[in-house]
Amino acid sequence: MANTAKAILITGAQRFLPGKGGAGDEPLFIAGGRVHPIPAHLPPGVTVVEASGLVIVPALLDLHVHLREPGMEQAETIASGTRAAVAGGFGAVVAMPNTDPPVDSPRMLEMMRHRAEREAATGVFFTGCLTLGREGKTPTRLEQLARCGAVAFTDDGRTVQDDGLMEEIMLRAKGLGLPVWDHAEKEDGHGGMVHEGEVSRRLGLPGIPREVETEMVARRIELCRRTGCRLHIQHVSTAEGVKLIEEARRGGVPVSGEVTPHHLALCEDDVTEPDPRFKMNPPLRSRRDRDALRRGVREGVIQAFATDHAPHTVVSKARGMDAAPFGVVGLETAVGVTYTVMVVEEGMPVADWLSRWISGPSGILGVAEPRLAVGEDADVVVLDLENEWVVDSARFLSRSRNTPFEGRRLVGRAVLCIHHGRIAWCEDGFRHRVRSYA
Repeated sequence: MANTAKAILITGAQRFLPGKGGAGDEPLFIAGGRVHPIPAHLPPGVTVVEASGLVIVPALLDLHVHLREPGMEQAETIASGTRAAVAGGFGAVVAMPNTDPPVDSPRMLEMMRHRAEREAATGVFFTGCLTLGREGKTPTRLEQLARCGAVAFTDDGRTVQDDGLMEEIMLRAKGLGLPVWDHAEKEDGHGGMVHEGEVSRRLGLPGIPREVETEMVARRIELCRRTGCRLHIQHVSTAEGVKLIEEARRGGVPVSGEVTPHHLALCEDDVTEPDPRFKMNPPLRSRRDRDALRRGVREGVIQAFATDHAPHTVVSKARGMDAAPFGVVGLETAVGVTYTVMVVEEGMPVADWLSRWISGPSGILGVAEPRLAVGEDADVVVLDLENEWVVDSARFLSRSRNTPFEGRRLVGRAVLCIHHGRIAWCEDGFRHRVRSYA
């Protein structure tokens, strides 16, 4: 929904602050891309949003998104992926560097940043590769990548297996004041398709044992302890991984973790047949692992949700479990899945749930936490936390449809997203509440 108004007034919504709770329903006035005091007289052309019964919060931040550009534009682009992001309530996303070619040079990083400036519907932060070609052999020019705006370093989708090389990289990253984000897996797990357990045996599919993750998490935490480099473990999937992070953090080690909506909502029991929509890496683990992830989120051991939005074309996902790529989309279902699981089912306070989408990701990324305060940037989202809806991938703004939540009933969704003071997206059923006045 295009918006050319110079000012926006949002009325009736309950302001909610991550980690703190409700902060009243005072109207929010936006002009020039920032939050302002409410003027005595509204300016001509103001857009008034009537949002009673809803919640307004700072726009969400997703730490783990694959925008697929360059190299897989048929599955996603910066433009389509960020449209999906604003529809999901996100004011910014962090793009992974495993494109084709990968973001392993200053030239590639600058090209992607310039492209995002032109085409993105929301904010985009870029990560740079740890190693050239993501081959785990030769470090990239980390210093130049940092100067060009890389916010972190990762070979996401692959893991540097050589601890000596990884220690060198982490020492250099620490000197730059930037974190290393790691897809923590041993190489010997890559022949599997699903979690190694009862379901893999019943379906006759090769399994990925939990030790593939847990052993690498332990090795990475030891390097974190030795180097002092900030470490972020991507898409934690095991109970042991949560425990290792918890023990390390208790000991003052600068490590953090994220968990995806699909690992919180699903487990291996949901894989009832060889369905490529349920093929993701790491795989859906046991019910015990899923429950430990939920506990880790509730207790703050895991500080952030992250979608690991991994789009693939219908054709590529239709190749069967053997040949289909790993990954599921998640931007447009993230709010509904995590709210349904963690708040409705697990009883997590709304403010704590929000912190896993706002405060936690901001702290991990090392950026200021957004606030609904005068003078702050106007990146905000209106949430309907009583909205019950059914996932229909045909309505996604993403170019891809590979979701394991097709047909699932969820509670909670974004209905309006404002980016840089302009309405970037409005849910169809909410449009009648958005009106411009002369």
